[in-house]
Amino acid sequence: MIRWILGRGIRAFGRKYHYDVSYMLDVLEVSASAGARLAFFPRYMGPKPARDVVAGAYLASTLDGDCGPCAQLVVDMWAGAGTSTQAMRACADGRADKAGDTGLGYRFAQAAIAGLPEADSLADKIAAKYGKQARVAASFAAAAGRFYPVFKRGMGHGQACQRLVFDGQEELVIKAYG
Repeated sequence: MIRWILGRGIRAFGRKYHYDVSYMLDVLEVSASAGARLAFFPRYMGPKPARDVVAGAYLASTLDGDCGPCAQLVVDMWAGAGTSTQAMRACADGRADKAGDTGLGYRFAQAAIAGLPEADSLADKIAAKYGKQARVAASFAAAAGRFYPVFKRGMGHGQACQRLVFDGQEELVIKAYG
């Protein structure tokens, strides 16, 4: 019964975002427990006013692990939640410094992933503007965004890079580090 419920939710998610969920269904077929853990992977969104910061951190983290369908999913989900697609596009285009709060989160995640010293000052900026909960949420995002692309490759569902679509316009994404 739990497999059926989870499978139904996974398929609905895939339809909503036009996203291939076959790897999720493969996991669910192997283990209902693993499928549930995948569906409820830990995430913390933090305070609502800081959502653009968190969106930027998720985008940077996901792009660190993938420049294909997972990255497009992040763009689509956050755009649906109200984050500016132009800000996300600026980040993906290497102009995070021009992307406001989204760019702040993006730069923070890049620095945290790369182990750069400016991660601390960027985290301090996030906390000063939105509080410690926002710093925690951005840290979750910086770590968690890479999970799904890496997991998908491990499950044999990795896909080639693609151009990301922002408001119907394609953007070639080039990693700025790593």
